[in-house]
Amino acid sequence: MTLAPSNPPQPLAQLPLGDIIDRLLRGEALLLDGPQAVVEVVGVLHSYGIVLDAYSRNLIYIADNTFLQLFPFFKYFNGQISLGKWLKHLWHDRINYEYAEYCMKSMFWHGGGALDHFVDSPEFRRLARTAIAAKIKSNPLIQGIDRAFPEFLLEQVRQLAYYSALGQFWRIMSDIFMDLSAAYDHGQITQIPDVVTLIQDGLVAAAATPVTYGVEIGGQRYDILPASANLTFLMDTAVPYVEAVFFRGTPFPGTISYNAQAGQVPVAQERFSYGALYADPLPIGGAGIPPTLLMQDMRHFIPPYLHEIYEAGLRHEDDLLVKICVSFQKSMFCVTTAAISGLAPHPLTSTVPEERSANVAYLTGWMERLSHSQIRAANGQQP
Repeated sequence: MTLAPSNPPQPLAQLPLGDIIDRLLRGEALLLDGPQAVVEVVGVLHSYGIVLDAYSRNLIYIADNTFLQLFPFFKYFNGQISLGKWLKHLWHDRINYEYAEYCMKSMFWHGGGALDHFVDSPEFRRLARTAIAAKIKSNPLIQGIDRAFPEFLLEQVRQLAYYSALGQFWRIMSDIFMDLSAAYDHGQITQIPDVVTLIQDGLVAAAATPVTYGVEIGGQRYDILPASANLTFLMDTAVPYVEAVFFRGTPFPGTISYNAQAGQVPVAQERFSYGALYADPLPIGGAGIPPTLLMQDMRHFIPPYLHEIYEAGLRHEDDLLVKICVSFQKSMFCVTTAAISGLAPHPLTSTVPEERSANVAYLTGWMERLSHSQIRAANGQQP
């Protein structure tokens, strides 16, 4: 799977973001460097790392412990059910795990990578069917449903595989972001390229980490995503995640018409541009805007040094969610820079003419995709 389109490169002078290509070739980032940019990015990723830890644990819990439970009412409790926790849940004093599921479903729907191909393979169908048979062997009602709709339970298993895969991806990303925060606290992160380098090193180090999934039924383990499928962290979860969540996303209900006659939603999935890099921060807080849930979760873990910047703003905390969203988008441009650099055909700072030419063609595709994103706003420029 490739993130950048294979369109022929245009001369840099004709590109609205051609100057950014030059910056990347010098080893800089999509986000302009600056003291406040560093504080915003590190601070928001510190909070995000904590939230991702919670999201990861819950997604993996759901995949492992609610296998083919058609109505898993307590799936957000991670197996720790109590009256106090139930009351907090009703009062909404909790992590918004719904956002994690939103990302999982976006990734599942958009697909991409070997994971997407494997869940449609005969091998997956065989493994899933074996696990399904073991799970429903004593449930004649579900057996009848399975006979009437043979693809229904298979699709549930495919979705559970994505629960687990995204949980495993976020587990690694949470650790990377917490390592970044610790490095900043120790004075090792002083500029945006330092942020990008640490994230890229973390991605490279975890690139070949296997992604597997299995469930235990009646004391026996059943593989769903076996090690033999050779699914790995970088190409089979990280790259499809960036494509699905950073770039494509899904249209937010209430902000756009799903009526086909209105023509507001692109017919082709590859033309979607509703991801984190494109979203307008201003609607954050409105009904039907999924990232609002993430911003609400992150607000609880904003470090003091970043909170001081937000408090010093014109509206103080009245627009806190919007401010967090702006910082979060800046941080995602840093993560995207790490992904761009890691997937480049050659080191971006290479001065070998042939390698530099290949890198320019590669980066041109990225700039075409980013031309309508929030990159100018993130860098304090007019759109």
